[in-house]
Amino acid sequence: MTRKANPRTPTTPGSVDAIRERLVRVLPALEVGMALPLIAEIEQLKHERNAVVLAHNYQTPDIFHGVADIVGDSLALARRAVDVDADVIVLCGVHFMAETAKLLNPSRTVLIPDQRAGCSLAESITAADVRALRAKHPGVPVVAYVNTSAAVKAEVDVCCTSGNAVEVVESLGVSKVIFLPDRYLGQHVATQTKVELILWDGACEVHERFTGEEVRAFRQQHEGVFVLAHPECPQDVLVEADFVGSTAAMIDAVARARPPEVVMITECSMSDNVAVEFPDVRFTRPCNLCPHMKRITLPGVRDCLRDLSGEVRVDAGVAARARRSVERMLLVGQRRAA
Repeated sequence: MTRKANPRTPTTPGSVDAIRERLVRVLPALEVGMALPLIAEIEQLKHERNAVVLAHNYQTPDIFHGVADIVGDSLALARRAVDVDADVIVLCGVHFMAETAKLLNPSRTVLIPDQRAGCSLAESITAADVRALRAKHPGVPVVAYVNTSAAVKAEVDVCCTSGNAVEVVESLGVSKVIFLPDRYLGQHVATQTKVELILWDGACEVHERFTGEEVRAFRQQHEGVFVLAHPECPQDVLVEADFVGSTAAMIDAVARARPPEVVMITECSMSDNVAVEFPDVRFTRPCNLCPHMKRITLPGVRDCLRDLSGEVRVDAGVAARARRSVERMLLVGQRRAA
C-alpha cells in the first residue's frame, strides 16, 4: 500500500474528515479525538518544512493512517524514498530504515522521531563479522537483508528484503552465497532456490517468539482461518501457514483470496493497519509487539518536525559503499519489470 506524497498541501477540513474516517475503524473514538489535534499540527509542520512522512507497516494506526504519506514494507519504502519531492523525510520505523532512506537521499534531511528505535536483527551482526565471514569463505558473495546497519551494508555485495530475497540470491548467478543476518529467512530462502546458503545466526525478537503450536491453536479456535506468516518466523510456523511472504505480499494475498477470517503471524500493528483496507475480512490478532517500532509516536513525529531533531547521518565513506549494495538490490527489481 502506498499513498501519493504531497507534502506541500496543508491539511483541510475535508482531509481531516477522511483521516478521522480511517482512524475510527481501528481506534476507540476517544483516542481518535485525542490524536486529531496532533495530526493537524503535524500536517501543518509538513507543509512548512516541505516534509514527507514514510511509515512502515508495523507503525501504530494513528501514524500509519493519520500522518503517513507513503506506507509499506521495507522494500516499498526504499523504492519510494528515492522519488519523494521533499526537503525533509521523516522515517517512522526503525533506525536501519532511516539509514537506508538517507543512503538513497544523501542531499535531503532524514529524521527519525526516536533515535532509540533499533532492531534486534540489525544488532546481531557487525561490519567486522562480515569481514570475518569473507575471510572464512573467500570469493563467496554476500547478500544482506536490509535489516542491517549501514556499516554492514557497506561490507556486502547486495542487499535484499524478505520480498525479493530469492530473486536477489539467484541474480548473482553463483552456486553458493553468504546470506545474513536472519537465519529463519535464510532457511526459508534455501527451500526456494538451488543456491547453497551460508547463514548467520541472527533472528528477529518479535517473529522468533511465534511457534507452530500457536498456529495450530489458532486453527482450532477459528475454523477455516487463513494463516499468513512472515518468513522471519521459525520453520515450524511457516510449515503450518497457508501463505508465507513479506508484509506487502501478505496484503496482496488477502486482496486476492478475500478469506472470511485471517491471522497474520507478524508484528501486531500490521493487522490493525491492513484491516482498514478489508472491512469484509475478520482479522484475528496475534499480539507480539515490536518494542522498537513502538518508540515512534505522534508526539515524537511532531517534535522532530518542529525541532528538526533526530537527524540521521551516515559517514560519507560508509554511505558510498552501502548505497551501492542497496542500489544493486533496487536494480534487480527494475530488470524484472523491464
